[in-house]
Amino acid sequence: MKETRLTGFCRRLLFALAFCAGAAGIFFGYIPEEVIRSFLFVFCGAAVVTTALWAVWQSRMLSDFSNDICETADALMEGRELQNFSPYEETAFSKVQEKLLRYYEKMREERQQSIQDKQTIQELVSDISHQVKTPTANIRMITDILSEHELSREKQSEFLDLMTVQTSKLDFLMQSLIKMSRLETGTFVLHPEDTRLNDTIARAMSTVLAKAEKKHIRLSADCDSRLTVKHDPKWTAEAIGNILDNAVKYTPEGGTICVSVRPWQFYTRIDISDTGIGIEEKNYNAVFQRFYRAEEAAAKEGVGLGLYLARGIITRQNGYITVKSKKGEGSTFSVFLLS
Repeated sequence: MKETRLTGFCRRLLFALAFCAGAAGIFFGYIPEEVIRSFLFVFCGAAVVTTALWAVWQSRMLSDFSNDICETADALMEGRELQNFSPYEETAFSKVQEKLLRYYEKMREERQQSIQDKQTIQELVSDISHQVKTPTANIRMITDILSEHELSREKQSEFLDLMTVQTSKLDFLMQSLIKMSRLETGTFVLHPEDTRLNDTIARAMSTVLAKAEKKHIRLSADCDSRLTVKHDPKWTAEAIGNILDNAVKYTPEGGTICVSVRPWQFYTRIDISDTGIGIEEKNYNAVFQRFYRAEEAAAKEGVGLGLYLARGIITRQNGYITVKSKKGEGSTFSVFLLS
């Protein structure tokens, strides 16, 4: 308020002086020379005093402005609450203060994201190290046995078969980890196209056909061959294939797995139903986490990345996956793709 009053006073004084000067010019011919000189002396003195007051006021304003900006910057750097924050005032200081605060908030969000990314990378490295350790140790052990002991051809063949199994597990693990890292680092590129969903499902089912036949599991699919959906055929088949692989893995011999497709208004729904061991309701969200393995699944081969990758692939196509299950009676995973 003091600054406003001072500004108004200076303006009124300058206006009065200008008015007096104009009036004096009009009446120069009627006023004695001595009076004119006195008036001009007073006018010039008043002008000098006004200019000096104006300069002092501007200097004070600039000093206060810089001090307030420095105080705001110090508070933001130290994480203190702003004491003189006035976002609704139409002043230069309020505008600069608001910009500083927005910049600070943006930097803080980026810093938090950086910390979160570093934590994710650390967890990822730890998980990879843990997962790779077991097959690597088994391969090393088998190699030591073969190199340090004289074994019969039958035993050598047996250990070589075991090494092949462990090597295959390690290769599967590394391929899954590569896909996961691409998914999490944003280098996962999808190429959606309007194509027949029936072909994608057939492609997914072909990846588990041999395993299903080995366990005498009956596979069936119900999908209109004319139905087209915009999606990435390769990666969508991978996602559905991962769900099918889990279904085959946890369905007992002689069971059934059915894939059914139902067009909705905005989404196309793909249900993958099995007669497997089922999932407890409390674990519905956990099964989509990376490296998650339920206690009853510990004896089965796998690393717990299939459903995690499936959800990531479908989510990046603006779709989603849900699950409904009953312990001991089977599960139904539903994939929703935008129609």
